[in-house]
Amino acid sequence: MTRKDDLSPSAVEAIAGFTAGIATTLCLHPLDLIKTRLQVDRTPSSRVGGSLRVIREIFHNEGGLAAFYRGLMPNIIGNSSSWALYFLFYGNIKDTIRGWRLRRRQHGGQQQQQRELLTSSDYFIASGSAGILTSVLTNPIWVIKTRMLATGSNSPGAYTSFTTGAIQILRSEGIPGFYRGLIPSLFGVSHGALQFMAYEKLKLYRTGVHPATESRRQLNNLDFFSISSVSKIFAGSITYPYQVLRSRLQMYNAHLAYRGLRDAIVQIWAAEGFAGFYKGLGPNLFRVLPSTWVTFLVYENTRAYLQKAI
Repeated sequence: MTRKDDLSPSAVEAIAGFTAGIATTLCLHPLDLIKTRLQVDRTPSSRVGGSLRVIREIFHNEGGLAAFYRGLMPNIIGNSSSWALYFLFYGNIKDTIRGWRLRRRQHGGQQQQQRELLTSSDYFIASGSAGILTSVLTNPIWVIKTRMLATGSNSPGAYTSFTTGAIQILRSEGIPGFYRGLIPSLFGVSHGALQFMAYEKLKLYRTGVHPATESRRQLNNLDFFSISSVSKIFAGSITYPYQVLRSRLQMYNAHLAYRGLRDAIVQIWAAEGFAGFYKGLGPNLFRVLPSTWVTFLVYENTRAYLQKAI
């Protein structure tokens, strides 16, 4: 029987990420649904009060409060597995880069401090690489999730469950159907890379860590709250359009509406203008900050608990 103290650092990262993904999804799924509905809306411009309109339509036409949890299962599967894989890859890639820097310094005859601090570019590379691996492995889940969130359960051809969606995609579109929207998802890796680069550097700044010393200030939940907020706003303000493109290309009828990523960009620009790339930004901002708070608070506290138990 495996004990807690047998957990490897990689297992700690994966468990903490998995737990954070589940907690975030359970708390904020309805906002994700509203954001997705707005992202796939192809009307020329976003109307004022668009989020309230979508909420009213879902509540009155799709079954009340329960309708706001349509697609919950693929969202839980997607978020939990994505965060688990992401933190697993991220931690291992950081360790690999740190080890490479250590060997390089030792080979050059330089005296090495006890703790090797990574640079901003190191965090960016580690986060970006982890994001690419995670996106490729989990894209099929996000295709099913997007399609379920984009339509009501009573819509023609709507998937009744995660399994039904997977079977229908396999039968009608084959394996390539599971990888629709992958390219904009890979573009979106830059979002995570920018966010984690900022998050890690802000953590180091907040702890007061110095390359020549191991002494540091212990971060608390308020620190994680503020640091995660700033890093998320920084990354989100730059990279949001990729989410709109990904959602458009993962819709049921995406193959009829768009010939590919370039065509989607051209059509959105021509019909909806610059604002078309930022549809759903309001509920997304309203959603991502609570999502970020839950994710990082749960992750950091779960990781700290497991590390103490080792």
